[in-house]
Order: sequence, then C-alpha cells, then structure tokens
Amino acid sequence: MWNSEQLDLDAYLARLGYEGDRAPTLETLGALQRAHVLTLRWDTYDSFLYREVRIDVPSVQDKLVRRGRGGYCYEHTVLFAAALEALGFRFTAVSARVQLGADSTTPRPPTHAMLIVDVDGGRWLVDIGFGASPLEPIELVDGARSEGGPWPYLLRRQVITHGSEGWAVHQRGEGPEGPEGWTVRQVFTENPQYPVDYAVGNHFVATHERSPFVTRPYIQRLRTDRYDTLDALAWTTHRPGQEPVTETVPPGEVPKLLDDVFDIRMDPEEAALLVTRLAELDATRNPAT
Repeated sequence: MWNSEQLDLDAYLARLGYEGDRAPTLETLGALQRAHVLTLRWDTYDSFLYREVRIDVPSVQDKLVRRGRGGYCYEHTVLFAAALEALGFRFTAVSARVQLGADSTTPRPPTHAMLIVDVDGGRWLVDIGFGASPLEPIELVDGARSEGGPWPYLLRRQVITHGSEGWAVHQRGEGPEGPEGWTVRQVFTENPQYPVDYAVGNHFVATHERSPFVTRPYIQRLRTDRYDTLDALAWTTHRPGQEPVTETVPPGEVPKLLDDVFDIRMDPEEAALLVTRLAELDATRNPAT
C-alpha cells in the first residue's frame, strides 16, 4: 500500500547512518525514529516557491535522501511508512489537526500526517514529520509520556472536537497554558488514512491560499540540545531551560544560513529564486524599508 517496492531501503538507512537490526521490533522502531528526526530536514520551500509538493516515494526519496533538501509531514511520513513496510512493520496512518493556540470549536483541517505502529504487543504513536518531533515512539495509552528528547511530550485520551473522542499530543508551553504548563499541540482520531487521503491533504497544504506554507517559508532543525527555526527571515534558536533568541536575517544571507545551521542544500538557481522571493515578501511586509 505504501509503495515500499519503490524505496531504495539501503540508501535510506545509509542516509540515516543506521546500521542496526532490521527486525520489526520496538527497539528498531525507536532507533529509526530517532535517526530520521535528527538526520532528515524539515522545510516548506517547494510550497512557497512553486506551490507544488510531490509525495510519491521516488520524488520524496530523491529530495530528502539524495539531494539533502527538507520536507514537511506528508513527505517525511510517506518515506518512513515505505521504510516500515519494507521492514515488515504493521501500522495505521492517521491525520491530526494542529492546534497550538487555535480555538478547538473551529478546528483547523486535519493536515498533519502520523503513524500508529503495532509492535511488541502494543500500539505506538510515531510522529516524525512535525519538525520538532519526539525522538521516540509514544505508547498509545492515556498519560503516556516521551522524555527521550530535549523537550517532553504527553499523550492524553480526551474529547477533542465537537464531542468526538480521540487523542491529544501535549507539549511543554512557555507559560501556564494548561496543567503544569502543558499545551495541546495536535489532536487526532484513529481513523485510518491511505495514500489517496494524504494526497488530498497535501494538495491543500501545498497550494491553497490559506495554507501558511504558501504565504511564507518555514524551516526547522531539531538537535538533542537545541531547536532552530527560520520563519521567513526570523531565525530563532531555542535551548532547553533558556529564553529563545531571535534575529532577522537579510534575504541574501538565507542560503548560507540554511547550509551552515540547518544543513539544507539548495542548488544555485533555487537559492537565487528563494532570495528574490524573500526580498519580495520582506518588501510587502515592510513597505517603508
């Protein structure tokens, strides 16, 4: 179903630097998730520059594995699903609604892709496409936590939208947004999703005028001791237990920043187009300058 026959599994694992066991166990799953999140990058440039993002396995593999570019949740999840299928894992794809301060009575569209993996007698949420993603699977039980990365996550079973029951992923907030500082990041049900469902969601995210990825680029890189984002021209570095540090980057310096800080490589033509579009965006936002 997830076109694993189109995946060069050896090339994917080599890109991750993974040389461990390939048996479909929880230990293998956790090692692959950690390697994927820390190695493959996250960016929305194709949506911002071209309003087109391909999520077939050959295209995603070429972009993320061979060319050193980043992608967003649909690309990461399709790639990871193909790898898990090739390794013999059983899983269900699901879609989540990103919340992060949104009013739950007027929900956002379910455009975040994740997997629920059945392994070693349990069910585990695997979210490798959020950018700031957990570095380990989270067991699908109420109150389960992930403490394996620089920031913790909490999974709760609860009513999510309009009385429906589902799950909410909580992350630590910077203020008292919820109990003990937790805030809801995304909510989801266990309704199975298929490649065609992801194609529909991806089309909205990549092309619709209301998609935030169309209106400005957003880049993320998570490491074990820091988390960097580039929102248009605003570069922010987060470190556990410290206040975030933000600075504005001139459009012409963005390609070098991408290479130096985010480990994202762009060819010269694409980099030049990006600088032009960022300068246009900056002029629109700041006409006096």
